[in-house]
This record gives sequence, structure tokens and C-alpha cells, in this order.
Amino acid sequence: MKRVAILVSGGGSNMLALVRSMTGDHPARAVLVASNDPAAAGLAKARDMGVATAAVDHRPFGRDRAAFEAELIKPILAAEPDILCLAGFMRVLTPGFVERFEGRMLNIHPSLLPKYPGLHTHERALKAGESEAGCTVHEVIPELDAGPILGQARVPVERGDTPEALAARVLVQEHRLYPAVLRRFAGGDRSPLYLD
Repeated sequence: MKRVAILVSGGGSNMLALVRSMTGDHPARAVLVASNDPAAAGLAKARDMGVATAAVDHRPFGRDRAAFEAELIKPILAAEPDILCLAGFMRVLTPGFVERFEGRMLNIHPSLLPKYPGLHTHERALKAGESEAGCTVHEVIPELDAGPILGQARVPVERGDTPEALAARVLVQEHRLYPAVLRRFAGGDRSPLYLD
């Protein structure tokens, strides 16, 4: 059984989808939900589901990302995860942190990578006149949003779409895609999964 740690920064809706999926014959179980914000709503939701939690507030560390990560990694290593899932974790991780979990860290991004890495993906897709948007699960490498693609789900852009409306429809697909990719990944299958 693979052990999964999940990093969140906010409400944790993707974390909830992942934890709820890891039951029955699923080859993995959630062992930790950690956050850079002690007030993140996702932490309370994880505790309510019986998952251990940890929080390391990034703010006292200022711009010293390495010092923050040195503290964050302690509860992660203590949980002995086989897989680390970023689920709305809004801190850019240093290459040193990423390399410790190379080949074992996943992220979900709200665009059809390689298009629109980084922030404001829905605004950028609409401004570019895209006919479709979507989400991508990928392996995390030191370069932002550039790791091998493990899965994608597409969402049509509708006439009159706002970034908020598009984001809401993409989020529905994120909640389908991430658990499906994690199940395959935990079972040893790294071939990309494409959902309609």
C-alpha cells in the first residue's frame, strides 16, 4: 500500500477528492495533509476524515524559501510518504526540495500544459481566444509546471465565459482527473490518461 502526503494552501477541494478516492482496492492511502497556512480550511477537512495534519506558516520565513522548506519537510518525512501530491499548494518549491521527491511528486494545474504555466491560467486562455481549456496532472520537476504529463481533461470554452465560470467547470474535471491519475500512478502506471 502506497503512502500519500498531500500539500494544500486553501480549502483543499482537490485534496478531498484524492482522500475520498483512496478506499477499497485503491493501491494508496492518505497519511498526511500539510499546509503552509495554519488556518487553511483543508486542514480541518482532513482532520474530519481522520487524516493526520501538519502546518508550517511560511510568513515568518520571509523570502527564505529554503528555511521554510527545512521545517515543512520534517512532518512530511516523518509520515514516510511514497508519493507527494500538490493540491492547490501555492508556494513555489526550491529545486532541492523537488529533487528529494523526484519521480514521486504530482501536481494538478488548471490549464492544458504546456500552455499557460503559472498563474491566471483562465484569464490568459480567454484572452488568447482558446476554444478549449482544461487541467493537467504532471510530475513535478524543478522547472515550474514543466514535468512529464500524466493526465489531462478538456473543457470547452463557452461564449461569454468569465475566468470564474471557466475555472468552476475546470475544477469539476480536476476532481475527476487527479484521483484517476493517482490511482494509476500508485499502481505503477505512468502513461498519460486523457479524459473527455
